[in-house]
Amino acid sequence: MIAVRARNVWVIWFSLALGLVLSVASLPSFMESGRPLWPALLLTYWVLALPHRVGMATAWFIGLLADVLNGTLLGLNALVLTLITFLVLSLHQRLRMFPLWQQSMVLLVVFGLAQLLHLWLNALTGSRPPTLAFVLPALVSALLWPWVHALLRGVHRRLGVN
Repeated sequence: MIAVRARNVWVIWFSLALGLVLSVASLPSFMESGRPLWPALLLTYWVLALPHRVGMATAWFIGLLADVLNGTLLGLNALVLTLITFLVLSLHQRLRMFPLWQQSMVLLVVFGLAQLLHLWLNALTGSRPPTLAFVLPALVSALLWPWVHALLRGVHRRLGVN
């Protein structure tokens, strides 16, 4: 087996840090309920593009950072992002063959399941009443997937990240 030297791994970490910043950036009040799942979107791209480099440990770490940034129960976002990463890794080979619109539909289900887990855990801790608005971030994230994929794919190819 030939060992491949990692190149430009900082791009992965920079994009994930940018996703964390976007997840806490202020939005107008009418857009707050539909805030995209930025860390999940960026993590999903890197898991699909480089599954040997980005995996469940990365998702757990990014989730813990998101918990600290959001001030939520420690481990809540870590569990949700790890679930998303597990599902994406499980569907990795199939997802890469799908066109972007089908990937968006699959990711709508994956993000919806993650949001359902998030809602359930928040309801258990008593911090949020259950509403159907939990689906909106998953829907917005699935709609943004083709643009996020195109942008990160361009960066990935231009900088030769591996």
